[in-house]
Amino acid sequence: MIICLCGSTRFKPIFMEAAEKLTLAGNIIVMPHVFHHDAESQPISEEQKAMLDDLHKRKIDLADKVIVITDETRYVGKSTLSEMGYAGLHGKTVTYWEEIKNEF
Repeated sequence: MIICLCGSTRFKPIFMEAAEKLTLAGNIIVMPHVFHHDAESQPISEEQKAMLDDLHKRKIDLADKVIVITDETRYVGKSTLSEMGYAGLHGKTVTYWEEIKNEF
């Protein structure tokens, strides 16, 4: 199965945990690779942010399923809400990592 991980890039450690567990379970994972909230990352421009948002929707197009990465506060920002809506409009199942992580 191809799974697209969505969520705030401030949750990089959770993205990496989910990607590892899901990959070891035999899935193909597509996800953000620019974590601009990470202290080690370079700032990105508004144009780059818009391009990355569009690129992530192309990743959703490839996926069979979308898993939303959140922390214990269940924070979901504007970009993630847009991605979730896009996924739903295109018939993709949307699940939260917090709800299924213990299955892996």
